[in-house]
Amino acid sequence: MRSAYEKMLIARNVSRPNFYAYVKEVFDDFIELHGDRLYGDDPAVAGGIARLSGMPVTVIGIVKGNSTNENIQRNFGMPNPEGYRKALRLMKQAEKFGRPIVCLVDTPGAYPGIGAEERGQGEAIARNLLEMMSLKTPTVSIITGEGGSGGALALAVANRVYMLENAIYSVISANGFASILWKDAKREKEAAQIMKMTAQDLLEFGIIDGIIPEHEEGAHVSIEVTAKFMKKLLIEEINKLLDLSSQERAEQKYKKFRSFGIFTEGEK
Repeated sequence: MRSAYEKMLIARNVSRPNFYAYVKEVFDDFIELHGDRLYGDDPAVAGGIARLSGMPVTVIGIVKGNSTNENIQRNFGMPNPEGYRKALRLMKQAEKFGRPIVCLVDTPGAYPGIGAEERGQGEAIARNLLEMMSLKTPTVSIITGEGGSGGALALAVANRVYMLENAIYSVISANGFASILWKDAKREKEAAQIMKMTAQDLLEFGIIDGIIPEHEEGAHVSIEVTAKFMKKLLIEEINKLLDLSSQERAEQKYKKFRSFGIFTEGEK
């Protein structure tokens, strides 16, 4: 069995399939939509309308590149606030027309640059968390690679949340954890193990609803295995959610996120 650090390296592999690769394999007739109607179009976030086995859906994802030039273009998968606002615009559009929403998440975190902060990065993420919690249409999110902090959570407040077998999901990177806790970034291998960031750890904690298998060497070796299971899973989960009323879906999502965490109360 691979260690958490080994899974982290696979999740960060530059050849790992990105948003467009999964859209091509899982969905049909994808039409990309651009812009947040406020500032601009963030290439780190992509989304649009597609068909899933004939069913109209809205697909949104955070995009990394598979080369240095692509990563520069996509800001290494770190969205600016206009990216999160574009995602929210497409989600609200989907809700208006009754389309289920699928979010594919792969990001080390939201972009922390000065311009992003000036344009309201924190507010944009917080707005997504608020609005996603009350969306009436079925929503399924899948962590396909890295799921870093609030930058990932902004597209993962969903009725169902899944992770790929070698994906990671955490509040901070292992490097950042080691730098803060031990003042030694070189201890990220140790940090990765302690942080419980793998899909298997998070399934055990009840944070995610399931794990999507990959090729034994990782999805970057062959996307077919992952795409096959992903498509089947999405069809099944969306149909189950469509059988519920909008009120039932909202209550299910609320209870899901309120149940996170274990704590004990001391004596008064």
